[in-house]
Parts: sequence; structure tokens; C-alpha cells
Amino acid sequence: MPEHEIYMRRCMELAELGMGNVSPNPMVGAVVVLNDKVIGEGYHQKYGEAHAEVNAINQVINRFENYAELLKQATIYVSLEPCAHYGKTPPCADLIIKHQIPKVVVGCRDPFDQVNGKGIEKLQAAGVEVVLGVLEAECKWLNRRFFTRIQKHRPYIILKWAQTADGFFAPADGSQLWITGTESRKLVHQWRSEEDAILVGTKTVIADNPQLNVRYGDGKSPKRVVIDRKLKLNRNLNIFDQSVDTLIFNEVETKIDGKNKYIALEDFGRYVPQYILYQLYMQDIQSIIIEGGAHTLNTFIEAGLWDESRIFTGTANLDEGIKAPQINGIIEEEVLSGTDRLTILVNS
Repeated sequence: MPEHEIYMRRCMELAELGMGNVSPNPMVGAVVVLNDKVIGEGYHQKYGEAHAEVNAINQVINRFENYAELLKQATIYVSLEPCAHYGKTPPCADLIIKHQIPKVVVGCRDPFDQVNGKGIEKLQAAGVEVVLGVLEAECKWLNRRFFTRIQKHRPYIILKWAQTADGFFAPADGSQLWITGTESRKLVHQWRSEEDAILVGTKTVIADNPQLNVRYGDGKSPKRVVIDRKLKLNRNLNIFDQSVDTLIFNEVETKIDGKNKYIALEDFGRYVPQYILYQLYMQDIQSIIIEGGAHTLNTFIEAGLWDESRIFTGTANLDEGIKAPQINGIIEEEVLSGTDRLTILVNS
């Protein structure tokens, strides 16, 4: 029904406000409606804190003295199935039942084993009417990172790179070359704040000495992941500055040095991407953005281990150098970022 979609879209708008702050939980928004009017709304703001339904119901309680009567006549919309288990917080399904809210409209089911239909079943068993699947595809896309981690046991993988108009990634000697403009660089920093981790290879660290933070954007800096097989990177480089948790995958040693964690892989052969992703999954890293270099990006592309790629194409030509990665996918979006062209692909 059209009115269901209107309120579910509002749930998704609210849910997105939690981007970068709720992982490894999903982003969820909730709206309480009575007589075609929103009387309360909320979203999951921070991991370990109140869920969306709790915040939406609390807003009703705080705004209206007769909240109990209103909730007994209301409908609550929620972008993801209400939880039915005790985690960091009590079950949201129990809260809905407690306040005798008669109707719940759900965007999509929660794939997590301890929920997955159990929240809906609990509500229905208590006599609550449940409408399921409103804007289901959009709600799943909103939480594609969460769904990927739960269903594929790995983080959601975003590949990002910049290339010249004639398809080159960098000069032949691998030296640093700014291909994109200021607008694109700011956008990349904002993207970093939305993901749990950022990954680069040894050559990128040597060439760029990157900080891999969000100094041109808002939000928190992601965890840093570096592939340094022989541990040959100088410890005075920016990535070892102890400012954020940094994981260094290598074949030499496993140890912890402050916020720098060295993780030795038993085999540095063809399955390195899989080994790294499994280790990240085990540490509750739900999403990762891979920024280079070309060899690292191609390694993940060849393994088929990517979900989304974001490619900036600048206006300059290089004529020769390191070729940009080649990738096939479905074009999700193509827009201008300043003078650069941004193409976003999803893995088919």
C-alpha cells in the first residue's frame, strides 16, 4: 500500500543516520504512526545502545502523557525485523508486545540466526498483526554490509580507485600522481568514515605514505589494514602512528604492538584475499574499502571478491604507466564529481 511505502522510506532515511556508528549491527529506523500522523520516530544510533524501536517508542512516551493509550492504537514501521533475543539490549519484539502496539510493518527479515523470523513469530503469537516485505529490496540494499557479513561470512567489499582518461592507474615507476580533484578527495574521505576498515598494499604505502583517515570528511577514521608480506615497511610511516587500530598481514610474525596488530598468514599463495577476509570477519569487521594499489585491487577482482567498485576517471592523460584494473559489473550510478566522472558498479 502507498502509505506503507511512505513511512518505510522514512524508516530508511532515519536508519542511514546511523551509518558508520552501529557496525557490526545493522542500520535500522522506526516510525510510530497513528491516524496517518507520525507520533514518534527513532533509529539505532550507536552499537551497544538502544535500538530503533526503543528510541521511537520512547519519543512517544516523552511527548504524550497518554502515551499508553496512543500506542495501543498505533502502527510501528521498522526497516528490519524486530529482534527477539537478548544481546546488548533486550528484545524489541518484547517491547512492542509490552506496549500492546497492535500492528507492525516490517521492511525485511533479519538474516541473523537468533532473529531470522523469530521476531515476527513472537509478535504474531502475541496477537500482533505483522505486514512483511514493504520495500524489501530497498531495505536489504540499505543493510547490504550486514547481510553480506551474516550470509557470506566476510566483510562487504568496496573497491575504489582513480584512473586517467586514457585508463592508467599510476606512472610506470609507481610514484604518486593526483588524478582526481578536490571534490573527489573529500568524497573519498566521507566514504572512509562509513566503512569499518580500509585496505592497501605495500607499494601504495611506500609510494604515498598515506594516513588513511578522514581529515577531509566527518566521522571516525576506519581501521587500517595493510598487506606487508615481508614486513619491509619502515615503522616511521604514517600507518604505524598508533592513531587507530591497524592490522598488518604478513608471513613473518603474529604480535601486538599497541594499536598495531601483526597477523601472520600460514600461506601467502593464491588464497591470500580469502584468508584476510576471514580474519576480518572474525574480528567483526563488517565492511572494507580497498584503495590500492593496482596489484592488490586486481588480486581481489581475480578472486571475484568484491561487491561494489567506485571508479573515478580524471580528465588528464598519462600516455603510459601502470594500467588501471579492468572490472565487469552492473552500473549502479554514473555521475560527475567536480570535473571527474564517478562510476559505481555492483558485482553481478
